[in-house]
Amino acid sequence: MPELTRTEAIDLVGRYEAGQEIPERMRADVRMLGALLGRVLRESGSPGLYEDVERLRAATIQAYTDETPEAFERAARIADSFTTERADEVARAFTVYFHLANLVEEHQRVRVLRERDGRPEKEDATDSVAAAFVRLAAEVGDDTALKRLQAMRFHPVFTAHPTEARRSAISRSIRRLATLLDEHDAMLRNGADERRAERRMVEEIDTLWRTAPLRPEKPSPTDEVRSVMEVFDETLYTSIPHVYRRVDDALQGPAAGSRAPIVRPFVRVGSWVGGDRDGNPFVTASVTRKAAKIASQHILLGLERTTTRIGRTLTLDAATTPPSPALTALLQRLVNEDEEAAVEIAKRSPNEPHRRTLLLLARRIAATARRDARLAYTDPEDFLADLRIVQDSLVQAPAPRQAFGHLQQLIWQVETFGFHLTELEVRQHSAVHAKALAELDAGGARSEMTEEVLAVFRSVAAIQRRLGPRAAGRYIVSFTQSAQDLANVHRLAEYAAADGGERPVLDVIPLFETFADLQAAPGILAEIVEHPEFAGRLEATGRRLEVMLGYSDSSKDVGPVAATLALYEAQARIAAWADDNGIELTLFHGRGGALGRGGGPANTAILGQPPHSVDGRFKLTEQGEVIFARYGEPAIAMRHIDQVAAAVLLASAPSIEERNRAAAERFAETAATMDIASRERFFSLVKAPGFAPWFAQVTPMEEIGLLALGSRPARRGLSVESLEDLRAIPWVFAWTQARINLAGWFGLGSALDAVGDVELLRRAYDEWPLFRTLIDNVAMSLAKADSRIARRYLDLGDRDDLAAIVMDELELTRSWVVRVAGGGELLQNRPILQRAVKLRSPYVDALSLLQLRALRALRDAATAGAPADPDQQRLLLLSVSGVAAGLQNTG
Repeated sequence: MPELTRTEAIDLVGRYEAGQEIPERMRADVRMLGALLGRVLRESGSPGLYEDVERLRAATIQAYTDETPEAFERAARIADSFTTERADEVARAFTVYFHLANLVEEHQRVRVLRERDGRPEKEDATDSVAAAFVRLAAEVGDDTALKRLQAMRFHPVFTAHPTEARRSAISRSIRRLATLLDEHDAMLRNGADERRAERRMVEEIDTLWRTAPLRPEKPSPTDEVRSVMEVFDETLYTSIPHVYRRVDDALQGPAAGSRAPIVRPFVRVGSWVGGDRDGNPFVTASVTRKAAKIASQHILLGLERTTTRIGRTLTLDAATTPPSPALTALLQRLVNEDEEAAVEIAKRSPNEPHRRTLLLLARRIAATARRDARLAYTDPEDFLADLRIVQDSLVQAPAPRQAFGHLQQLIWQVETFGFHLTELEVRQHSAVHAKALAELDAGGARSEMTEEVLAVFRSVAAIQRRLGPRAAGRYIVSFTQSAQDLANVHRLAEYAAADGGERPVLDVIPLFETFADLQAAPGILAEIVEHPEFAGRLEATGRRLEVMLGYSDSSKDVGPVAATLALYEAQARIAAWADDNGIELTLFHGRGGALGRGGGPANTAILGQPPHSVDGRFKLTEQGEVIFARYGEPAIAMRHIDQVAAAVLLASAPSIEERNRAAAERFAETAATMDIASRERFFSLVKAPGFAPWFAQVTPMEEIGLLALGSRPARRGLSVESLEDLRAIPWVFAWTQARINLAGWFGLGSALDAVGDVELLRRAYDEWPLFRTLIDNVAMSLAKADSRIARRYLDLGDRDDLAAIVMDELELTRSWVVRVAGGGELLQNRPILQRAVKLRSPYVDALSLLQLRALRALRDAATAGAPADPDQQRLLLLSVSGVAAGLQNTG
């Protein structure tokens, strides 16, 4: 098949993109940024680069649309024909295109959200907290619904797992482009000349093109802490109180802002960044203390600035807004403590007691940040008490609009973030604890490992002493397999305190990860709550208990289908046990961004959980690219929080709980059949002799370890001889890069085939939320896979038997999912998502073809005993970064 002429190529690309039914303004943005990228490639790339990019783009689109072997082979030949240097440039060009495409998609989402303006009448029936409250109240009454709203908790926990493939410099460049795209929109609306904005966008795209896409070295844990802090500074600090405000506005109507809010802060933000030491030797006790200090500095600076800004606006004269006796007393105390500053502030604020008070409170926050004992607050509750004196005085004045306006948002910020910003959590493997205890019990010299284990407890105590118990104290035990694993944490804390340290307040949280551990969980919990330390802590907290469930390792252990069913069953049994024992349970979901690690839309997953497993409380891990995708842009962050919180509130509605309970009972036999069949199929692959080395051969798993993604090592040992040697993140990441996505779907085809009844399965899809979520997530995973490219990766190995198992299951799963979900192709019932996948797939194919040529070269060199070519390694890593951007998920 001959190559297309330039005219034919342009016509093909235009027809393909036009056929994806993109909203017109989004289409215009894609065309504009694509054209600007083309200009940059002509100006800044080497001669002929733009033409080569267009050749490959047209060829992959043609191969994607007509699906003939000849068209695919022609695209592969073009990718193989480039010099290594040119392939490097082409890979970078496609990667930049994906960054721009992602930006346009995000911009369109923000545009739609701004047009809605958060008004509940424009939302879906269960898609916002306000709408969910109305539905819940219709079932349980206004008073009960209000109690549940005010007790609700949504607790995202940010982690530093290495799944964010792009550099921070790239992310910042994209954020600057987002601002310019906003300015361009404003110019178009106002009839202004948009050429200035376009010129600045060309400049920024040129910067993006010239910025090295790969990190030169792995970030340190402290680097990871500072990276996550950007999300708090730019988004969450202001977005979370805006969510509260929006909900209160919807529920109180015109009275909102003139009387006390009925919404209480329902978001708590956690972090493992700088605290998660399971398998990461670079996270030390010193790093944990530093992480807490950095977070505290950020929040105290934010609170100081906010308090100062609000204080400057409260120019309320005492004659129109008289202070209460309590405020007068507070102001006098502040003047006595900070006389010199009080005199200066009084000169600028004559007869304005509320203003003077807030400006002096801002100085106390600044003193807290610099640890000035003379003025510093001892804890955030003292600051809140002072703010409420100001608020109560304004209410009495009466100036309720000032009392419940910006001042209320500041109070919400303090209630949400305290002086610590994030609730820092420690995680360590149970085996490390056991080893340290064995050494301590034996007496004698202590190893460096044991000293470090004890130092962690002293660090937690120091953080609590400085910032309060909320700042740290949750201690997660990875691979909890017995009650003793949990009791060991308290024994270690005793050893640490015996050395002269202070014992921290600890909430020890089991993490059940493997299939066997999930099944054993209720028995372990029943035993540990009788332990004196646990029993005492339960009573101190009002019988509150957290239990963490691991999605990643359970999926790698038994496959995605059996893991999904096992997780549901474990939640149901743990929730029933907690209910029987009067325990307020919070299930902590260790979900990743990818579907093979529990990823997918959180709100739909919540509404499919077992009865009483949510009960108004939902906690989950957020990691890697998911953090920036969900929380990096204010409008999207607010929408995400609103959606998830709505699901958390609605999950306890009697109708939802009864639906889930009845469906689980009705389809129990179906679930059992699927569980057995999926596990057998999964084991036939992963337990086959030589599977692990074959997996490393047919995917870029080994090479992914060369990417400077995060501080944490990608595997537990020096080589991959068995699946247990490999962490769940690279397991998922590698299959994704190979365009197989096996971790997200393998075994489902056999499971559905074992059931065999299409009508039964379609009924389950309509009536069983867990099953529907499973099918929809697998459909998305399959839509991002590509059979032709997958075969080429599998051809890199010498195991036709294993390759056949993978490809047969892929086709079987695809066939069954289409039949069960309805329609003639994947995602037909989810047109927006289908459009996004189809628009990207040909361009991802181009990068996959470039990755394949690099991977073949590296495998050939290894077979010949030759050293790896660094240029081929760089090309492969560039393509990995580009594919991750194109598919919008890594691990």
